[in-house]
Amino acid sequence: MMDSILVVEDDEKLRNEIKVFLNKNGFECEVVENFQTVLKDILNSSCDLILLDLNLPGVDGHYLCKEIRKVSQVPIVVLTSQNTDLDELMSINFGADDFISKPFNAQILLARIASILRRLKQGGDKLAYEGLVLNLGSGSLTYEDACLELTKNEMKILHVLMSSPGQIISRDSLIESLWQESEFIDDNTLTVNVNRLRKKLSEIGLDDFLKTRRGQGYMI
Repeated sequence: MMDSILVVEDDEKLRNEIKVFLNKNGFECEVVENFQTVLKDILNSSCDLILLDLNLPGVDGHYLCKEIRKVSQVPIVVLTSQNTDLDELMSINFGADDFISKPFNAQILLARIASILRRLKQGGDKLAYEGLVLNLGSGSLTYEDACLELTKNEMKILHVLMSSPGQIISRDSLIESLWQESEFIDDNTLTVNVNRLRKKLSEIGLDDFLKTRRGQGYMI
């Protein structure tokens, strides 16, 4: 299966050039064209990596980084003509994984994307909290001497919750981060996945790890 890249760039010519280039180099590329709903479109995407321009009509790219990081750890590569050290530092602080200044060499962009995705697949991306380690590369969970294999949805649920420990994540936010067309998902689908995950956690001694906040959502 090809890795998918979401291009968030308002320059139509550059956007199309990036799309064609990435498609030719083995990626499945989708683009955002309506910037009035850009955040919703990003959160509804099931892409493997986001290419994000900072200067978008009506919305700040740093704000988008921050909002994405509230519910997802999908890799973000910032593309911008703002190439000062401060711009790069702000991008990293708001959650970007890499920063590339315009104009850029397409081959360097390709190498950066490949490096990030390769690191992710090799298990270099892990989340840890109170002795529990979520390995995003292998889709597994370890705690003390126990190891669990997780389904794709179970992994995504834990990924979102462990990215914001101590914070309540609403059911709507979880649904948006798990399924592309959240308006067509039965709310009970999330409940079923959470209950299965909670049962697995209980089997390795984590009975109260995943908490329900009635009327609000879930948290760890």
